[in-house]
Amino acid sequence: MNDIIKNKLETLPKKPGSYQYKNSEGEIIYVGKAKNLYNRVHSYFVGSHDAKTTKLVSQIADLEYIITASEIEAFILEINLIKKYRPKYNIMLMDDKKYPYIVVSKEVNPKIYYTREIEKINGKVYGPYPNSKAAKEVVDMLNRMYPLRKCARIPKKECLYYHIGQCLGPCIKKIDKSQYDTILYKINNILKGNVKDEIKILDVFMKQASMELNFEKAIEYRNLIESLKAIGEKQNMEGYLIDTDCFGYYRFEDKLSVQVFHLREGKMIERNGYLIDLINEDDEENVFQEFVISFYEVNNNPKPRNILVCAGDIEIYEQSLGNNVSIPIKGKKKELVNLVIANAKNKIDTLLNLEEREYKKTIGAMNDIAKLLSLDELHTMEMFDNSNIMGASPVSAMIAIKDGKFDRKNYRKFKIKTVEGPNDVATMYEVVTRRYSNFGNNPDLIIMDGGETQVNACLKALEDINREINVLGLVKDENHRTRALYYQGQEISIDKHSFAFKLLESAQEEVHRYAITFFRSTHLKDTFELKLMKVKGIGKAKAKKILLMLKDDDPYEMVKSLKLNDEQFSEIVKICSLKEKRKDESIR
Repeated sequence: MNDIIKNKLETLPKKPGSYQYKNSEGEIIYVGKAKNLYNRVHSYFVGSHDAKTTKLVSQIADLEYIITASEIEAFILEINLIKKYRPKYNIMLMDDKKYPYIVVSKEVNPKIYYTREIEKINGKVYGPYPNSKAAKEVVDMLNRMYPLRKCARIPKKECLYYHIGQCLGPCIKKIDKSQYDTILYKINNILKGNVKDEIKILDVFMKQASMELNFEKAIEYRNLIESLKAIGEKQNMEGYLIDTDCFGYYRFEDKLSVQVFHLREGKMIERNGYLIDLINEDDEENVFQEFVISFYEVNNNPKPRNILVCAGDIEIYEQSLGNNVSIPIKGKKKELVNLVIANAKNKIDTLLNLEEREYKKTIGAMNDIAKLLSLDELHTMEMFDNSNIMGASPVSAMIAIKDGKFDRKNYRKFKIKTVEGPNDVATMYEVVTRRYSNFGNNPDLIIMDGGETQVNACLKALEDINREINVLGLVKDENHRTRALYYQGQEISIDKHSFAFKLLESAQEEVHRYAITFFRSTHLKDTFELKLMKVKGIGKAKAKKILLMLKDDDPYEMVKSLKLNDEQFSEIVKICSLKEKRKDESIR
């Protein structure tokens, strides 16, 4: 804690207000509110905290505060400051996607269109829709069925849509309002979910097209039917004739699971879930209330006529969102809130199970390996594998593992330089020596895809370059499968159903795949190079150039650039299995 913080802590008033924490660059990183500024702000700098709060406090270089007349005013101010500065440590939406909507504009010459931006819309808005593809297809269908305006702006002359009967032509004549009223009534009726008549008509068209063997048209009608069903499908939750959003939450330890149900025209058309980390564990209700208000005020989601919440201060909600917020205590609305809470609990249970399983497969597996080997900690491992055919084109490959996950940016490939013939021990000695001679950050553990022989070769190489790194070997059975671990001169048994074994097994498969892929490309290149060098007039340097040009350029350009004669070109075609083009003297 620096002197600036110490001095300001002593002068904090015991009044309601909003406080702002800043980092060393003067950037606001957290905004909060308090009934008592003195008590709340002091609580951050005394006692022990969880990891998240500790990290926040470590970055606080300065603080400011604004006194308000009441806690409600402090809350409103907090929301406004969050909206203005978007501090990284504040509870914000985990997902800032915008939902798709269908808009029927309120203009002299109206149009219907699909959008995700509805902040400044002048018209009737339908949605949001969970199936954006279906919403787009319905808009396209309605635009084909009803001749509303298609242009963003009225042009000076008629366009193609007018000539094909899909626009009434307001650009060249005045349209009677009654014509639009009839069309808009039908369109609004469909978008409200009354789609049975249209589906029946499309079904007739689909069957007719199928009988005429016009299957592409039949498929188009079928897709339109499915899209209309998706738009107008009735939900299990009936009785909410006005648009409603329902919020509920469930807390588990330092996480808050929030669920939002969106009901439009009597249908639940969307359900979304968010997982929020709690910085102050006693603030779950305030965090939930901040989330609900931020959902509309910060992220500009459209406010429905009715908002149901499971907790919070109604007075604060009303000052921010209006008088359409309620906390139901009984009846069907309360049942809906309970259902949302149940979904929030289910969501967090699922996420926690996934997190737990991911942990066991990665960091947990690393910890289990560390326990088997009596290591204090284990974060990084590197594993080697060799590949060759009777000593030809020998290569080696190394994969890296960090906290139980493959660290592909640190993979390495090695072409063997000093070993002649199939000598796995000498190959491993060379590779380990090359890898760690000038390597600053050693891994916590090296893994050999083999037992005592491979481990001893690795240890000898490390000794000769004065490196001390733990080395583990994977002992194979007669089927070349890992049956035990070899470490510090002893075999250690391992449960083949454990996450530790599965991690080692997947690492074994990965390093083998990586080594084989590298070997194949190297061997193929070496084989072609040797064959090309047997062609009269082609040496090693020219053979390499030919292979490079075959990989990157038009194969026939090498004829001009390398001045190949017809005989040489014909031999290259045979060796590399090229499809020779018709002779073209301009190329030759």
